[in-house]
Amino acid sequence: MNLKFKYIIVAGLLVGMTGCDDKLETFEVAGSVTTPTALAASVVSSEALPGQIKLSWEAPAENAFDYLQIKYYDPLTKEDICKIASVGTTEMLIDDTRARFGDYSFYFQTFNAAHQGSAVTEVKAKSGEAPATTTEKSRTEVKLAGDQLSTNAQEPTEGPIKNLVDGNSGTFFHTRWSSPQLELPHYIQIDFKESHENFAIYYQNRTDNTWTSDGRPSVVELQISNDAKNWETVGTLSGLPSAHSTEYTSDFVMPGKTFTYFRFNVTATSGNTKYFNLAEFKFYDVEVEVYDPETVPLD
Repeated sequence: MNLKFKYIIVAGLLVGMTGCDDKLETFEVAGSVTTPTALAASVVSSEALPGQIKLSWEAPAENAFDYLQIKYYDPLTKEDICKIASVGTTEMLIDDTRARFGDYSFYFQTFNAAHQGSAVTEVKAKSGEAPATTTEKSRTEVKLAGDQLSTNAQEPTEGPIKNLVDGNSGTFFHTRWSSPQLELPHYIQIDFKESHENFAIYYQNRTDNTWTSDGRPSVVELQISNDAKNWETVGTLSGLPSAHSTEYTSDFVMPGKTFTYFRFNVTATSGNTKYFNLAEFKFYDVEVEVYDPETVPLD
């Protein structure tokens, strides 16, 4: 005989806590008191996600059980964790896990409405690597001289490139607008003569041509090199301001390597002009703090 009873059981859909005996939501379940059917390890699968483990299992047959308990030891918090899933749940996301710990052992146990448990099924699963986070600690302006700057498209009649670093926003640099015009990209190149790594840039749009918003950089490749011949794009800026006098400061860029040459390589402009202009340009060294949860020592 398959008897049905109503019980107030302590369970919550995908609710996790260190113990399954307290601090649980209560809800009423009309369930069976027949012996619950254990989950077979073969119906449980896992997926290693960044800093997470996704557990999935096949939906049970009707009346197989009324709720499911999953226990595991968390080596990060050094606690035994217990999670409860309702019978209609077929997956659970385990947060804040680490690849460094190798196999996690998960113990699945099913229960009927009278809280009688099945045999325990052990399933091992691995986490993906928890992603590292980076935080900017400080940025320091690198003082640039005019003779460190060069370009592939200097306008011969106005706007010499040295104006970018003269500290005067009333002057400007202009790439070639006169005939014959040169196709983009046009660039600003810096020869540092020493190595740099993490960086950010600042510029100000030209301030004296308030009648037009054409000729502003709109898409820029940030490129690095150590020989001024072989260039690598380590960042792309887009959606840049086109209004006159507008100042722009980038987020920091982490190339993962040092470089001695830098290019601000303009590939598109406002108004689709074949030139661009700027009033001022600055380059910053950025000190970055990296937190890698996969390597930080445990308490």
